[in-house]
Amino acid sequence: MRVATVLLTTFLAACSGGAPETKEIVIGQYGSLTGGAATFGLSTKNGIEIATEEQNAAGGIAGVPIRMVLEDDASKPEEAATTVSKLLSRDRPVAILGEVASSSSLAAAPLAQAAGVPMISPSSTSPKVTQVGDYIFRVCFIDPFQGTAAAQFAYNTKGVRTVAVLTDVKSDYSVGLAQYFKETFVSLGGTIIAEEAYSANDIDFKAQLTNIVSKNPDAIFVPGYYTETGLIARDARGGGYKGILLGGDGWDSEQLVGIGQDAIIGGFYTNHYSVDDPSPVVQDFIKKYQAKYGTKPDGLAALGYDSAKILYQSMTEVAKNPAHAAAFADRSAVPATEGARKAARAALRDELARVKNFPGVTGTITIDKDRNAEKPAVVVEVTKDGPRFVESISPGGSTAPAPTGTEGAAPADGAAAPAVAPAEAAAPPVEAVPAAAK
Repeated sequence: MRVATVLLTTFLAACSGGAPETKEIVIGQYGSLTGGAATFGLSTKNGIEIATEEQNAAGGIAGVPIRMVLEDDASKPEEAATTVSKLLSRDRPVAILGEVASSSSLAAAPLAQAAGVPMISPSSTSPKVTQVGDYIFRVCFIDPFQGTAAAQFAYNTKGVRTVAVLTDVKSDYSVGLAQYFKETFVSLGGTIIAEEAYSANDIDFKAQLTNIVSKNPDAIFVPGYYTETGLIARDARGGGYKGILLGGDGWDSEQLVGIGQDAIIGGFYTNHYSVDDPSPVVQDFIKKYQAKYGTKPDGLAALGYDSAKILYQSMTEVAKNPAHAAAFADRSAVPATEGARKAARAALRDELARVKNFPGVTGTITIDKDRNAEKPAVVVEVTKDGPRFVESISPGGSTAPAPTGTEGAAPADGAAAPAVAPAEAAAPPVEAVPAAAK
């Protein structure tokens, strides 16, 4: 460590003609701090902030502090591209963290790839995100697995046999997740009896739901974001629907119940972690988050924390090479140093690709050959007191029940009674991943 620090100091002094330069390592971050998905971006920012404070308290990277540069994309994919372009040209970050929404990640990832700057999405689940190139990573599971897990839960655990699907047709996330859910559910023996569409920012879903409710499905699968999901739940219950409401991790927001009110209570969705998990890693993070922000962290906060921790672990390893450590912290404008910066970022890309069995808050994380995270999913129930853990589902299809102390919890007041009893004989788990999104 001391040798690396001395060499770093010498290198920086040489680049500045002898005058000391500010030593810092710049990381870019972009997300939805305002707009329709603002709770996603704010939670992610909070998780990243805790991880960054911890890393700086431990000495930064090779003795150099990290400076996080944060940009708001206002929940708009076109703004995501603009903000990342600004980060790359103005701030020259070593790496970029973001985004949550798959559409926004897809808008910005090509810019990071072209610049040779590693980008880690905490929670974009569309398979297409990492297909952009070898500098693009994620620490969340992907929609083929999430859709499979949701379908297995519906068919095996809840005994659902007929489903209607209501999809946000302008969202890569929603369209992909709907596809994977449908493929798995049908392969298990279920039937999709209705399909309807909406677009983000719609506020009236009565026409779609009138058609759905008339066919009386056992469940409605809504692979959208919390903003519309809450309104959809209210229109569904208002239209007389008594069955099960199902969704994905886009439901994960403290505003879901505020928007959906009693109508969303008793719904189920797949997610990345549960506050009920007794793991010391999880409970330690919850304690730190509550102390700083006064509330329990959602899955987006946990994924933001994990993404930053994995990045900093990889950077620390790469920085054992003094030349790479110096390049991470180089803020000079001397063109000759760009080659060194590129080499350091390429080494960081290679190190991120080697991550295995990282003990994250959202599970043990291994980055696979496609730069996706192999990890379990959890299913939670919406209650007035927050999400309640129901079961976890591994990538191989096996399930695990709620941790000790959460089994058999009474449903919250106002919860809709499930319309379907559990199946007498559950179908075997599906281990094959559905075909890639079109």
